[in-house]
Amino acid sequence: MALNITGRKLFVKALKEEGIDTIFAYPGGMITDIMDELYKTEGIRVILGRHEQALIHEAEGYARATGKTAVVLVTSGPGATNTITGIADAYYDSIPMVIFTGQVPLHLIGNDAFQEVDIVGMTRSITKYGVTVRDRADMGRLIKMGFQIASTGKPGPVLIDIPKDIQTISGSPEYPDHVDIRGYHPNESVHIGQLKKAYRLLKNAKRPLILAGGGVRIARAEKYLLNFATKMGIPVTTTVMAKGVMPDDNKLYIGNCGMHGRFAANKAVTECDVLFSIGTRFNDRITGELDKFAPKAQIVHVDIASASISRNVEVDVPVTADAKIALEKLVEYAEPMDTDKWLAKIDEWEQEHPLGMPNTKIGICPQTICEAINEVFPDANIVTDVGQHQMWASQFIKLNKGQQFITSGGLGTMGFGFPAAIGAAVGKPKKPTVLITGDGGFQMNMQEMATAMTEKIPVIICIFNNANLGMVRQMQQLFYGKRYEITNLGAPDGSYYPDFIKWAESYSCKAIRVTDGDDVVGALKQARKNTAGPTVLDFIVSPDDLVLPMVKSGTPLSDMILK
Repeated sequence: MALNITGRKLFVKALKEEGIDTIFAYPGGMITDIMDELYKTEGIRVILGRHEQALIHEAEGYARATGKTAVVLVTSGPGATNTITGIADAYYDSIPMVIFTGQVPLHLIGNDAFQEVDIVGMTRSITKYGVTVRDRADMGRLIKMGFQIASTGKPGPVLIDIPKDIQTISGSPEYPDHVDIRGYHPNESVHIGQLKKAYRLLKNAKRPLILAGGGVRIARAEKYLLNFATKMGIPVTTTVMAKGVMPDDNKLYIGNCGMHGRFAANKAVTECDVLFSIGTRFNDRITGELDKFAPKAQIVHVDIASASISRNVEVDVPVTADAKIALEKLVEYAEPMDTDKWLAKIDEWEQEHPLGMPNTKIGICPQTICEAINEVFPDANIVTDVGQHQMWASQFIKLNKGQQFITSGGLGTMGFGFPAAIGAAVGKPKKPTVLITGDGGFQMNMQEMATAMTEKIPVIICIFNNANLGMVRQMQQLFYGKRYEITNLGAPDGSYYPDFIKWAESYSCKAIRVTDGDDVVGALKQARKNTAGPTVLDFIVSPDDLVLPMVKSGTPLSDMILK
């Protein structure tokens, strides 16, 4: 009979059994026993962030870049509550993650003890599962449940709260290789009858269109989507979360659709007669006015979560399935279609209103920066924060095979970008990682420069610096009579804080300010050569540059602001 071990030893054993080689952690009183056990353990890299929200975003970047389940460890009270925004971001973007929080000893729970919060209750609506371990005998089973739930079906975050005394109590050393979870039966198949019905509808269409969402990437189904679309000759549009699932240079790929989608893509959605959507929730940023979304189309919706089907858009053929499983089958059925006239019409729309920005008179045109990134970093993973720069990146960054576009979609979390880029670079150290961020979002988690420097993570940080909260300012410019209330990040006398160059240099980080479009490529090439740590590139852009096309919230996709 195996000797009993402490809960903290079982915790480490569980991580090793799950193949976890990296965790993102911040210390505190209620996890000191686990930290001490990690100190004595080889083979698990512990990344010390500088804020718990950033830890979650770092873990998200790691999970998105690698496809692995990420692990976060924080203490109780504020350590736990600081993770909430990040957990919500991971939940809405379906990121597999297990968050371990320390908790006060069992006998103090409910007594308003120091740094005691009900973090399980607080995060119930933004986790797939949450539990406090109240019996050492249950610890192994609950951790295993957490990893199974986080990574199967529609992935998402799981929170496991471990009281301090559970970490020190001895119990069984057994860690199960599988647990049967009552009531949890993720779909691992596809209804062939429904899939054939969807295929027949598509095959008989005159103006078919595939709308691919982030679920295609989560399922690692990119090559099956490419094969299916190519065999049938069907054009593909994507949500922002799915950017990169089709190579940008593929003739069938017509770009993103939605609020800031390409003119041709939004027209194609409006005029298609069959819309084959896969791995998307049809959120309002994609649909515009619901009653006028794809008004001429019969709609197929393939999604792993049955609850997502017909929730926002009423569909004609529902198919509950993992995107990869569905597309694997569809590739078997696929036969060429005559879509030449339809593709020619889409190309006509593209020529009518091609994507592009006017040459700016102040600062550097954002399109110029994105195109320079394409030139210097054709092999990089691209990470963005949230704002105008995110949309410009979604429009002008070109992704080749093997690249990823990592961004915050469902929650749209400013401050996501920098820590997520760090996590992505940790997960894929041999691939360059380029962060595209704004001066507003970057300041929300800029303290993670200490993490990037101490871990020697060579992230290329491209700040689109317009001294404003650009996306809100754009709405004020277009819809609120240019009344720019609290969107200017500068001081009344025109000063701007911080000076990103001096700030970066205070961390001993290489930094370059760029004010002329002719210098962009050279600066990026310098940054690429610096593989010893991060590089900050402060690109000065105009606050008057807009993200266009734009569909005003609540209006149809066909009603685009073009200039």
